[in-house]
Amino acid sequence: MSEKIPISLSVNGQTHQAFVRAEDTLLQVLREEFRLTGTKRGCNQGVCGACTVMVDGKIVRGCLTLAANCGGREIGTIEGLEIDGALSPVQQAFLDSGAAQCGFCTPGMIMAATALATANEPLSDIQIREGLSGNLCRCSGYIKIIDAVRAVRGGSVPRGSSVPSGGGEA
Repeated sequence: MSEKIPISLSVNGQTHQAFVRAEDTLLQVLREEFRLTGTKRGCNQGVCGACTVMVDGKIVRGCLTLAANCGGREIGTIEGLEIDGALSPVQQAFLDSGAAQCGFCTPGMIMAATALATANEPLSDIQIREGLSGNLCRCSGYIKIIDAVRAVRGGSVPRGSSVPSGGGEA
């Protein structure tokens, strides 16, 4: 067992202190040290997306990210998305569209959808699917999840359409 080192992590705008081993993942620290259990442990191999969090505004897999590498970076979890005690627009869109089924994938899907919601260009359903592709839903709820992303985007391209990106075919 390796020696524990002190780290300071900024999670959802609050500074947290912890002692971690060099091999401890961000997922372990969030769940076990800080008790932020909204981020789920799924496959523990970075495949399912249940552990998706944001680090400096970009989605990452918490199970593959070393906590010791996150000092000085801003970490966002599902618990930090609420705005003044209310659901974020993405969370509300998931609720309104019925996108959450069993709920296990929902935190990771919402984190990925939040990253998509901040894109500056219109997104086709294909681009939305690509943006969510690292997140697996065992309940086959993808249509309603895509509907939720489209709803929060407002100006998204209608279902089945495509928007060329970078001059190539979509």
